[in-house]
Amino acid sequence: MKRQLHLLLIDPQNDFCDLPGAYRPHNASPALPVAGAHADMLRTAQLITEGAAGIAGISVTLDSHHRIDIAHPAFWQTGDGGAVAPFTQITAGEVREGRYAPRKPAAMARALAYLDALEAAGRYKLMVWPVHCEIGSWGHNVHADVRAAYNHWEESTLRSVHKVIKGTNPWTEHYSAVLAEVPDPQDKGTQLNADFIAHLGQAERIYVAGEAGSHCVKATVEDIARQFGPARRSKLVLLTDCMSPVAGFEAQQQAFLAAMAEQGVRLATAAEALEELKANV
Repeated sequence: MKRQLHLLLIDPQNDFCDLPGAYRPHNASPALPVAGAHADMLRTAQLITEGAAGIAGISVTLDSHHRIDIAHPAFWQTGDGGAVAPFTQITAGEVREGRYAPRKPAAMARALAYLDALEAAGRYKLMVWPVHCEIGSWGHNVHADVRAAYNHWEESTLRSVHKVIKGTNPWTEHYSAVLAEVPDPQDKGTQLNADFIAHLGQAERIYVAGEAGSHCVKATVEDIARQFGPARRSKLVLLTDCMSPVAGFEAQQQAFLAAMAEQGVRLATAAEALEELKANV
């Protein structure tokens, strides 16, 4: 019997890929390119194309933001009213000291409550990223070769790729496709995505690729592993040559991979996964 081998693609979007010129229409530029991501996506597309017959299902997560977002520059200003540059980290203490403030004064109380909760959780501190994956933009789109590969899989199998939207709430960061960093009790979309966990849980094996290994892949897989528990973590296979870290966060990706391996998650290459998919016919 054919095995339920699933492919999970985490945020394989243009804004995260170091795309060459031929992939950039109308002089568009990726907002937050990750070195190595384009090559990762080419390997991922090849995996889908050559292993299509053995893939039982594909899920794609899509980082999806508004321009005004607590993790984007336009939300913040310096204490003297100046602009806040991308890649600035902001802590609750710095806001209380007056070094940074929301540009909209009425947002202060909620922003501080968010920063306090984020820091108490211990996984991240707020990072002000360049505006990226803005809903409706070219940067939000899936890498062209990956999309073409999974479109062909859809047409040949008559199955749809399962798409998961994350990040639309501007008051919380949402690295993980399973759960926002600080869930909003008024927004179900920021809370535990139990339906997605159940969907993945039906698979016998889940190959994971995407960007970035230091952030959204890391957070998503950590949350899936937590929800799966020890008995089901062995379903997960991280394709180490189909993900790359944000520059400066290489150690975070390596620590993540090591921690997952210790918890029973398998590390593999796209070539190894392809052999298994080709055998699943």
